[in-house]
Amino acid sequence: MKTADEQLDLLTQGCETVVTREELKKKLEQQRPLRVKLGCDPTAPDLHLGHSVVLRKLRQFQDLGHKAVLIIGDYTALIGDPTGQNKTRPMLSEADIQRNAKTYFDQAGKILDTAPDKLEIRRNSEWLAKMSFADVIRLASQMTIARMLERDTFEKRYKSGEPISVHEFLYPLMQGYDSVTIKADVELGGTDQTFNNLVGRDLQRHASQEPQIVMILPILEGLDGVEKMSKSKGNYIGIAETARDMFGKTMSIGDDLMWKWYGLLFFKTPAEIAALKKGHPMEAKKALAHAIVAQYHGAAAADHAREDFEKQFSKKDLAEVAESLHVPAGEVWIVELVEKTGKFKSRGDIRRIIQQGGVTLDGQKITDDRARVTVRDGQILKAGKLVVVELTTG
Repeated sequence: MKTADEQLDLLTQGCETVVTREELKKKLEQQRPLRVKLGCDPTAPDLHLGHSVVLRKLRQFQDLGHKAVLIIGDYTALIGDPTGQNKTRPMLSEADIQRNAKTYFDQAGKILDTAPDKLEIRRNSEWLAKMSFADVIRLASQMTIARMLERDTFEKRYKSGEPISVHEFLYPLMQGYDSVTIKADVELGGTDQTFNNLVGRDLQRHASQEPQIVMILPILEGLDGVEKMSKSKGNYIGIAETARDMFGKTMSIGDDLMWKWYGLLFFKTPAEIAALKKGHPMEAKKALAHAIVAQYHGAAAADHAREDFEKQFSKKDLAEVAESLHVPAGEVWIVELVEKTGKFKSRGDIRRIIQQGGVTLDGQKITDDRARVTVRDGQILKAGKLVVVELTTG
């Protein structure tokens, strides 16, 4: 069994904030299974890789002998978390919530250890639905309006004159009360959950409980490398997607995002990522895609997805290469790189092809004619329907 210090180093790896590290160490030194809480509101039927960041951290706790408490927020979902919203969210119907909740168990089970001694699954309607109006008033009395307005989304909306409904103030209280009810030792969340999780600490103090440790993990950027992963933005990979789609979508991300995904999805250390960067980025990306598919579909399916991808793209490109193009290694403007092929009359023609999605470098489509790319030996450059060259830098 790992020591408290060893567990502390492993569990805090990849976290953006821990409130507090010293308190967590003291809990780990008690040498008992900690109750580690993660809440998921079933506001949509599918989980995606963005959700998996905190689920994987929860699995780390399980593997170290601690108890995961997964709370399906079927009651908090009636309100909808105002996090990141600049207006009041519409309430979901109970039918929608129950339908979405059914899919959560199977999807989360692809990551978590579902053995009864490792996982406790609760619905917060078990306690929230039983509260009387007097109970709600007593709960609300433990929080001030000034404290609520510390939440950035509320503060921004208040200053801009956007309406804030009173029921939205109840959401952090409800989530915090979940922590009191299950006696959470630790609560996990993304950066958008920091305020809610800290409210849990406040309410536990009011209940004469030892306050939970709050562990905040970064938000996973989606396929575009800009916005957070979201189904509504169309930049996501769903946990329930096919192995083929998972692999293909992963191969479409940029190199910079790939290294971030290695850190957030697999808790790779900076040293491990530095070692990966010494190899060819295409191979690193294939390894990442394989690892993601293997997590949800098994190693055999991941092998097949990789073979299928290489047959459809990589090997096809190599078979079509008519010539090689010697260029200096390093960063270059994409228009200049394509120009070096000598196949186009003007830079204007090159820009149009790029904007139309007709240029790829090692399978990654480039649509910004202002982009600068990093040239490495062995890359395949495709421009239009006829130009396929292998870049050499030696």
